[in-house]
Amino acid sequence: MGFDIRSLWDIFALVGIVVALAPWFGRYLGRVYMDRPLAGDSLLLPLESAIYRLLGTSPRQSMRAREYMLALLGVNLGLIAFLFLFLLWQAALPGDPTGAPGLRWDLALHSAVSFTTNTNFTHFTNESQLSFASLTTAWPVAFFVSPATGLAVAAAMVRGFVRRDGTLGNFYVDMVRSLTRVLLPLAVLFALILVLLGVPQTFTAFVTAHPITGGTQTIYLGTVASFQSASLLGSNGGGYYAANMASPFANPSAVSDLFGTFVMMLIPFSTPFAFSTIVRRKGEAWPYLATVLIVFAVAVGVFIAYQAAANPLVSGIAAIGSQSNGYPVGQEVRFGLSDASLFQVASVYCNVGANNMQIGALSPIGQLDLLFGMFTQATPGGVGTGFGMLLLFGVLAIFVGGLMVGRTPEYLGKKIGTSHVRWAALAILVHPAIILVPTAVAFLGGFVSLAGLSPGASAHAFTSVLYEFTSEAANNGSALSAGQVNDTTPFFNLAGAAVMFLGRYVPIWAMLMIAELFAKEEALPPGPGTLKTTTVTYTLYLTLFLVIITALIFLPVMALGPLAQIVGGH
Repeated sequence: MGFDIRSLWDIFALVGIVVALAPWFGRYLGRVYMDRPLAGDSLLLPLESAIYRLLGTSPRQSMRAREYMLALLGVNLGLIAFLFLFLLWQAALPGDPTGAPGLRWDLALHSAVSFTTNTNFTHFTNESQLSFASLTTAWPVAFFVSPATGLAVAAAMVRGFVRRDGTLGNFYVDMVRSLTRVLLPLAVLFALILVLLGVPQTFTAFVTAHPITGGTQTIYLGTVASFQSASLLGSNGGGYYAANMASPFANPSAVSDLFGTFVMMLIPFSTPFAFSTIVRRKGEAWPYLATVLIVFAVAVGVFIAYQAAANPLVSGIAAIGSQSNGYPVGQEVRFGLSDASLFQVASVYCNVGANNMQIGALSPIGQLDLLFGMFTQATPGGVGTGFGMLLLFGVLAIFVGGLMVGRTPEYLGKKIGTSHVRWAALAILVHPAIILVPTAVAFLGGFVSLAGLSPGASAHAFTSVLYEFTSEAANNGSALSAGQVNDTTPFFNLAGAAVMFLGRYVPIWAMLMIAELFAKEEALPPGPGTLKTTTVTYTLYLTLFLVIITALIFLPVMALGPLAQIVGGH
């Protein structure tokens, strides 16, 4: 597969479309969470009111951080229990024409936590280990509840900048409006487009084909279009097929590949404008979007450059060396390097985790590039919570900037104190902790062995384990698939479930607590020492702050993994 520089126009066009739509869609999101009049109110308001009565809540009931978090955990723990029991007993439930057995309890627990926390990291093969009912009934529930949770948290956090009574809104209302006004309508629309692009949508579980070479072949079908639509839109990423978006059924053409990339990027790139709409300051969105675009553009550029470069280890092989691309293994040749790379980088940086490449076959720098996106969690990150993490970096950057000039740090008229910084630091530092500790335990505890491996192979195995726990901690879901590490064991299932749970709910708790601290303050008018946060200077400062902090935290472990692969010649 060669690299044609003209294919970069696809990237420029798609990113341009997303950036052009982001202000409009972001303002729409802002109006959703400000409870402003919207199209469809005559149909949706009675439906939403009925749901509120069923839940025993009222739109006028506003919650503080503790109440909001308890309501959120109640819904999410209920979903974990539902998914766990469904997967454990799927063989005894209707809708299992292929005879898939129930999952082992530790695998069922890992999977239930994974899909509830918006991670969708899988230790199973969809076609052989999941029933048709699991794919069409259990997973779709999580595909909507988990991103609705993220959007609700982002809305609650942003309200902290405009409220004065210490309340953040009502979680049930935010979740319901996320479902009825954002996720469900868009998922239906995008599913219809995917059907038009050739993605199957049927209640037939499978068909039996008779190849010309003889014998039979089972082709798995199902509600693929609606599954993939909800999966990509909500930062879920779990593919209907084990091959994910490399499957020609889930992703039949270059057009569907570009459309899938657009779907993944839409909400994360629009959320800064929802923020500026709610706080009623239009200019506040652009520094955050610009920070995301700078990091994202560099990531895409570096990824393509190293994937297009010749691999010295294989360039001498006649069958491979003649190709202009030195890393042909694991790449989807139907889409071209640029389009496939844009999809893969967007998937990881938007915390979706869908794959159209085999990440274990990428260049070491390509793997490092993807890891960095999961290290930041905020460029742009997953639906809702990704922007929440970016705001936390903003709070810390403003605090440090204020101290450097000898002024009381403040943002949008709200003072930033030591309590805000402690919570922000907790959210950011828990991420490396839940990555590095289980990675160390995996090797020191003998759950993964590097004995007998060459330096390059051992670095690759280390990167595989590091990537797995990083993906789970970031609630991402992409996998390296190195083939050297068996991650279907009870250790990886239980450790992974704990990492995903902590990686999801500890930062959310910190975001809500910071929001409550801001919501208790009176807004102050800007003074001569107020840091201007709508300038190019602030944008560059925030970008460098985010990149440097992330690099300093993770540089040692990057040296042991992807960078060591280069030295070890793997």
